[in-house]
This record gives sequence, C-alpha cells and structure tokens, in this order.
Amino acid sequence: MKSCTSCYRLFPDDSGFCPIDGQRLVDTASATPPKDPEDPRVGDTFCAGRYQIWRTVADGGMGRVYQAFDTQAQRSVAMKILHPDVATDPVSVERFKREFEVSATLPHDHIVEVLGFEKTEDGSYALVMEYLEGEELRMPLKREKTLAPERVVRMVCQLALGLAGAHARKQVHRDLKPDNVFLCHTSEGDTSKILDFGSVRDNSEGAKKLTVLGTTIGSPYYMAPEQAQGLPSLDHRADVWSAAAIAYECLTGTVPFAGSTGPAILLAILTHDPKPPSEAGKAQNVPASLDAVMEKALAKNPDLRHSSIGELADAIGDAYGLEGSFRDWGKSSQTAIADQIAVGLPKRLERLHEKVGAPMDLSGLDAAFQAGSSGGPTIARPLGVGDEIQPAGVPKSKPWLIPTVLGLGVVAVVLIVLAVVKM
Repeated sequence: MKSCTSCYRLFPDDSGFCPIDGQRLVDTASATPPKDPEDPRVGDTFCAGRYQIWRTVADGGMGRVYQAFDTQAQRSVAMKILHPDVATDPVSVERFKREFEVSATLPHDHIVEVLGFEKTEDGSYALVMEYLEGEELRMPLKREKTLAPERVVRMVCQLALGLAGAHARKQVHRDLKPDNVFLCHTSEGDTSKILDFGSVRDNSEGAKKLTVLGTTIGSPYYMAPEQAQGLPSLDHRADVWSAAAIAYECLTGTVPFAGSTGPAILLAILTHDPKPPSEAGKAQNVPASLDAVMEKALAKNPDLRHSSIGELADAIGDAYGLEGSFRDWGKSSQTAIADQIAVGLPKRLERLHEKVGAPMDLSGLDAAFQAGSSGGPTIARPLGVGDEIQPAGVPKSKPWLIPTVLGLGVVAVVLIVLAVVKM
C-alpha cells in the first residue's frame, strides 16, 4: 500500500500520485501515520496491532469512521468504531453486531462488504469494512439538486439488485436514505453500494427482536407510513417506499413529503398525497409516465405498492421507455441507458397520450382556489346587488356546513399529530 503525505489517504501499490492533492505517494512501510491531539485513535493500532488507523473519514451519531491499513491482508479498510457512550449501551452494541452478521451473509456487489466485528483496546467495538472511494448520494444532491434520469435509473436498479437478497431472507433495511447510498464513480457510471444495516428488521422465523413494539426507527423524509406508526406488520415493502422517495427526490429536487419538524414530516406522510413528479419536477422535464409509478410506490397501504424492489425498478425504467428489466439496466452503462431513454421515452409518452388523452389545463382552477383563499373567487364581472354564487345542488341555507367540516378536520389533524409524537 501507498500513502499520501498530505491527506494520508491510502492507495494501491500501482498508484503514483494522490488524485486529491497531487502529491507523490510513498510506501506505507516508510511512512508514518499522523497524530491527532483531538483523537488519539488516529495513528494508533488496534485489534492486536492488525489495523493501523491513518485518518478520519466521517463522524456520525453512533460512531466514527476511519481509513485504516490491514497489516495482515495488506489492504485498505474502513473501520467504524462506536463512540464511548454508545459502546456502553447493550442494544446499540447488539445492533452493531447484527449489522456484521446480516451483511456477511449478503452478496456484496451492491452492499458494502463487512469483514469483521472486533472489540477494540479502548473498550469500544469496531466494524471492519471494505474501503470505498467515492461519495454518499447526499453529496451530489447538495451540489446539483437533481440527477440525470439515466443515473437515477442505474442507481435504483443496483439498489434493487442489492436488496433482493436481503428481502429474500425477510430482512428489511429500514433506513434507506441518500446518506446510506454510496456512489463509487467508474467509467461506466456510478456503482451503488448500500450502507448501514444497523437498523435492519429481521422478519425471519425465530429472529431476535431489538425494537420495542411501537418504536419508530428510520429517517423521517424516507419513512413509510407503517414504519412511521411503528406497526409490527412492517416488511420489505417499507424499503420499496423509501427507494421510491429517494428516486423522487433525485429526479425532482424535492422530497415527496416535507415538513419543518419530525412530527410535521410524519404527519404529511400519514395524511397527504405527494405532488405528481411531473408537476414537482416540471423544470427538470420529469415525464408524466412516472406519475402512476410514484403514486403506486408511495401508497400508504403497502398492499397497494409494488410487491418488490425489483418491480419498482422495472416500473421506473419502463416509465422512461426502457426495454428489458432492472437486472439488465443495473449492469448497463449510464451512457447506454441515456441513449435508450432518448429513443424510448418519446414513444412511451406517445402511448400514454393515446391512452389518457391530452391532460386537462387546471391552471384556471388553481387561480380560482388561490383567489378564494384570499377572500373569494375571481369573477369576470362585478357582482350586482343580490347576486349570489351558488354551486349547483348545494342548499343555500347551510351556513354551518363549512365551519363544521373545517372544525372536524382540525380536530383530526391534532389527534394524529399527538399520536405520532407519542410514538
């Protein structure tokens, strides 16, 4: 292995210069890892001297991730070590261990490979994983707001390839989000890897349960309704919902359900319907053929969703005019997928147009509703004395009707919020 003397990243022996700093790389045998006065682990060795930590990669709520040199395997690895306070919590440690046990049984083409579970000399615990070069999906979303359709299609198909094995074992990831999707950049396009099976729900017979009934686990923006409610019936279709929410955000630049607080987000998930992606992503030319796909994938009743993550990926590809299946598209280059979309999407939209006809222009209705919320509908002529706006079939003498309906609606929303907050 070689190391950069500036950023202390580790590279294979055939590397010459650091792509980050441009520095000439040196052999790790003749280099010295740095010391960090704020983190004594950096520069130290762990697990009987096997792993030498060279730098900090990331910091999270559960632990800190380092890049380390495995002196036995002569390779670069990532070590996720629990924070001291977390390491004293038996449930957190058990989840950490389960992440190793679950990940070790799964294929690793699109799931990060976990190599070991170790107790460290400083009284904590470490997961040793393959070291990935690239970035979490959250980073390009912050920079670019949206991703190209071919990039999203390839990513969702690879997520489906990765999760298919877990779902076959009745294991639900339960925390799919852009922070847990890692993109390794290659000449063919991104190779997606799913991270962090620490929140996994094992629905297999006899599996040990680590979550108290009614407890909510996951990230609010990407949490299925049944997950938000902590329902015991939660299964793999919660991951289908989360993958759809990620794809929606990547294509439109906005999450399907928004809110300024966790309870507000959960309330929106439980009570609102998302905007059709063609409307939310109008500036990005998101096609109308995707609307029905997202409506089904984000259905509040899991029985109405796509039955598998592969079925969702197939539906997204079909919405963009692709032929084949997610297993084909997940292995195709982004350029090849873009070429197929350029040819297939116009035909797909033409078929949709023939099936449903031209969409109705509702802009006038929108304007009317907006005007009504400001004091009354927009009317082409001034109202004369005695004029009255009366919808057909509605009795004139029920002034109590609207206040009563609005009052009941407010009470229902308050009760839902209270129920969600107590979970």
